[in-house]
Amino acid sequence: MTVLFLCRQNAGRSQMAEAFFKRLAPEHEALSGGSAPADRVHPTVIDAMKEVGIDLSGRVPRRVDRAMLDRADHVISMGCDDPAVCDYPGRKVEEWELEDPSKKSPEEVRGIRDEIRARVEALVAKLRGVQAKRAGVDSAARSSRS
Repeated sequence: MTVLFLCRQNAGRSQMAEAFFKRLAPEHEALSGGSAPADRVHPTVIDAMKEVGIDLSGRVPRRVDRAMLDRADHVISMGCDDPAVCDYPGRKVEEWELEDPSKKSPEEVRGIRDEIRARVEALVAKLRGVQAKRAGVDSAARSSRS
C-alpha cells in the first residue's frame, strides 16, 4: 500500500505525516508532496519532530507529480490547493483539515504535530484492519475449497 500525503508547501503537515507513517507502518510506503513547495522544511516543524525522535533536517520539499499520483493507493490532502495536482477523478481523496504550521509558534506546531500523529495512528490501524479482514476472507476461501 502506498499512501500519498499532500499539502501546499510540503514543508510541514505532509512531511510530518509521511515521517509518522513510515515509522508506524514500515510495511507500507509513504510519499509526500506539495502544490507549491517551499524552499525548505519549516524550522519549527524540524524542531517539533526532533522532540519525538524524528529528524526531518535533511528533507527537501517536493512538488507532487504524476508519478507520485500514479503510485498512490490512498491520497490524503491537508490543504493541497492546486486542482491540477490535487484533484483525482475517480479516486477518493481523504481531506484532513489541519492548520498550516508555517508562521506558528512552537507550541502551536506541537499541537499540529500531535494531531497529525493521532490521525496517522488511526489510518495505520484502519489499513491493518482492512488487511486482516482480507487475510481472513482469503483464508476462509481457501478452507472452503479444501
